[in-house]
Amino acid sequence: MKLRTAGVVLLAAGGAASALGAQEVAVRERLSLGRALEVALAESRVLRDARLGLSVADQQVREAWANVMPSVRASASYQRNLRVQQAFLPAFIFDPDAPPDELVPVRFGSDNTWQAGLTLEQPLFEYGVFIGVGAAARYRSLEAERVRGAVHDLVTSVRLAYLEALLRMEEVRLTEQSVERVRRTLEETRALNRAGLASDYDVLRLEVQLANLEPNLVRARNGVLAAKRALLATIGRDPRDADRVELEGSLNRLDITAVASNGPEERGLLRYAGLDGEGGAAWQDPEAVSSEALEARSRVQQARLAVELERARLKAQWAEYFPKITLFSSYNITAQENGAPEFFGSARQRASFAFAGLRVELPVFLGFSRDARVQQAKATLAQAEARLQQAEFETVREVRDLVELVDESRRRVESQRQAVAQARRGYEIASAEYRSGLGSQLQITDAEVALRQSEFNYSQAVYDYLVARVRLEAALGRVEADRGSIVLGGSSP
Repeated sequence: MKLRTAGVVLLAAGGAASALGAQEVAVRERLSLGRALEVALAESRVLRDARLGLSVADQQVREAWANVMPSVRASASYQRNLRVQQAFLPAFIFDPDAPPDELVPVRFGSDNTWQAGLTLEQPLFEYGVFIGVGAAARYRSLEAERVRGAVHDLVTSVRLAYLEALLRMEEVRLTEQSVERVRRTLEETRALNRAGLASDYDVLRLEVQLANLEPNLVRARNGVLAAKRALLATIGRDPRDADRVELEGSLNRLDITAVASNGPEERGLLRYAGLDGEGGAAWQDPEAVSSEALEARSRVQQARLAVELERARLKAQWAEYFPKITLFSSYNITAQENGAPEFFGSARQRASFAFAGLRVELPVFLGFSRDARVQQAKATLAQAEARLQQAEFETVREVRDLVELVDESRRRVESQRQAVAQARRGYEIASAEYRSGLGSQLQITDAEVALRQSEFNYSQAVYDYLVARVRLEAALGRVEADRGSIVLGGSSP
């Protein structure tokens, strides 16, 4: 009976463990580059901050237009005099027979006083106001371009972080394969040693090689977690979920020369990484590429819009020398009443008046403050123009460097693919010769190291090519989160 009970408990425990294992597998999340971009565009705090800045600029434009429109103000007041003010006047004013030094008290005012008014002002000519409207519109354009630039920077950062994580995953995969190959060779060498066909030194050499590889594997796995945490932080997710996230795509399986031959995951990776359907068509000549970057790159556009904004601000400072012409008018009504308050009393107790006029203001001398502000605006404009020129120079330099880097890394991918095939063939030959007793353990060790290094060099070359392409896309202002489906429309105002 006890055995049966124990068996039931073990089965239940085993079932619970299986359920927990299934649950652990179920909570793992597969994250593609496309999904990472979607999350980043929706959750990024940096992008949210840029969009809020654009909202502020929109309201500043409305505020600038308010200075052009008429202003209407209404006012009303009621005053209850608890004790009406009195003044003493000579009595002979009211009684010619009164002594000349006699004074009588006279009330001035009433118990209740009402006042209401309506005032209108309309600027007819105020040069600074119209310049301010234009400056606000330029500032709004600058903020819109900053949002676009923030989207481009975010997409580029997500792409680079994702590719970095894939490279670290490739390092883990290759290190695991090396560990497995060395372990297999070690077992074969131990068997040969027992048969007297291999020396103790051969066994010891492989054991040392394995002992060196295993810590590298731990370091590589930690590198994957660190890269995943960096990716999750970039897209606005909790970095603590790094161990539950699995990334799609593999650098080792990528074929950048024939995109259609890749698997679905790799095609999606290339698509969201910015490669076109032709797998990297030849770039235009350097002059055309540089011109495109100068027209489309957000950093240059921001610098150009900043120059326009500073020019508008300089004009606004010059506007302080112009006169201001304003039309104004007012209508007022007053009423007084004694006794209990009655709102505005009767028609006999009310009075009204109205006026209209034209006001001209011309600042004559303000202590040289206007000239100082003009000179400040000129200096600020010169700074903005210098920053624009520097941004253009840096863009041309960066684009040309990246075009050359893309071509170099693409050629390196092609040569490394051949090197991997040759190294794999060399390892197979060395393994076969070693098992047949014709080769040495040193040969197979060298072949394994050459294969591992060539495979990693291929992944590194693919990574370098993709990174160069991503950065070139950003430098050219061609950044797209998806070639058609994900809209960077978050960047649009």
